[in-house]
Amino acid sequence: MQQSYLDFRHTKNLRITPPIGVSGGVGVGVGVGVGNDGSGRVVWIGGGFNNPKSYGSPISKMDSAYTALQAWKSAITDDPLKILASWVGSNVCSYKGVFCANLEDDGMSSSSSSATAAASASSSVVVAGIDLNHANLQGTLVKELSLLTDMSLLHLNSNRFSGTVPDTFKDLVSLEELDISNNQLSGSFPLVTLYMPSLIYLDIRFNFFSGSLPREIFDKNLDAIFLNNNRFEGEIPQNLGNSPASVINLANNRLSGNIPASFGFMGSKIKEILFLNNQLTGCIPEGVGLFTEMEVLDVSFNALMGHLPDTLSCLQNIEVLNLAHNQLSGELSDIICSLRSLANLTVAYNFFSGFSQQCSKLFFRNVGFDFSLNCIPGRDMQRPQPECSMIPGSSLSCLRIPTPKPLVCGSLSVSNSKHTDPTSQSQSQSHSQSP
Repeated sequence: MQQSYLDFRHTKNLRITPPIGVSGGVGVGVGVGVGNDGSGRVVWIGGGFNNPKSYGSPISKMDSAYTALQAWKSAITDDPLKILASWVGSNVCSYKGVFCANLEDDGMSSSSSSATAAASASSSVVVAGIDLNHANLQGTLVKELSLLTDMSLLHLNSNRFSGTVPDTFKDLVSLEELDISNNQLSGSFPLVTLYMPSLIYLDIRFNFFSGSLPREIFDKNLDAIFLNNNRFEGEIPQNLGNSPASVINLANNRLSGNIPASFGFMGSKIKEILFLNNQLTGCIPEGVGLFTEMEVLDVSFNALMGHLPDTLSCLQNIEVLNLAHNQLSGELSDIICSLRSLANLTVAYNFFSGFSQQCSKLFFRNVGFDFSLNCIPGRDMQRPQPECSMIPGSSLSCLRIPTPKPLVCGSLSVSNSKHTDPTSQSQSQSHSQSP
């Protein structure tokens, strides 16, 4: 299986670089290339930028950074690893976990004197990132952190931060990555993240956020959305299919209702989507797989019913397909078991009544195949017959459009269009023969 986004988290504009002037930085330097953002600037992050000289203006960016970080330090109530012991003095670039960058000054004249050039270079130094992952800090996030307007990444996973995300974070106009996972944050979904114009990576999993999901999250230009292991409830917004993300994780919440029909018409950018361990009901939407190149689809541990849509046969890149612990029924057909990239197919704890010859061949393909506790005659480890006589959802009418054999699958190279009307959108897409 290809490396999951769960492991390879940095987006296409981010790259690892050696440390630059490390002075108490944490671990390996992390490099951020903002790239062609229209201004021609390039940001590099790696260790502390060790330049204590100050040529500051009355309120320089370094002064603001000092104000922000000292305010935050005052809100930290426990620091067992003594991370903040280095947070002393005005040279914030020497603080452990704080990474600075020197922004290129394209307007500098070649005739500038060395003193002027040095002053200009120093004035362009900014705090470009904070990485305090696994620091085990206890405290809160303070509003003053919004002064760090040049910061591209804020990584705070595996700490003990509590409270809410300050509304002032909307001023973090350069922030591309926000990782506040595995903390003790609470309250409703942090709506302020919807107003961060540069954000492309959002990770708020393993916290205590609750309430409903805002529909705007799936209209925002995010590449990764990790909302799993919180306390979100209510229905998944119907515009789920609008999202341009490559990975969406909604697992281990309290979400209910149907999987939105728009999910069946997502574009080819989506690679991993996880709905597992919620309270979802109804059918797997017609069209799932028709326009996607998904590699991981997990809908396990819900209460989904009905037959599987034929469009799943279009998932020729699918590696992990987990349908376990639902109330799905019908026969597991060739179109599912013939998927060429399958590494693991799990359909255990459903009500499937049989599977095809192709499914029997999965064992010879070295594909993990778990079909236990279904209603398949002549197979071991199946449900008792009384349970199979009353199949849940047998009267449920899933929308299943008759499809040609072989099924014609679509291919979308770009997934930026909004699928507000899945029926009309699907008719307007160009189609090509499934491989």
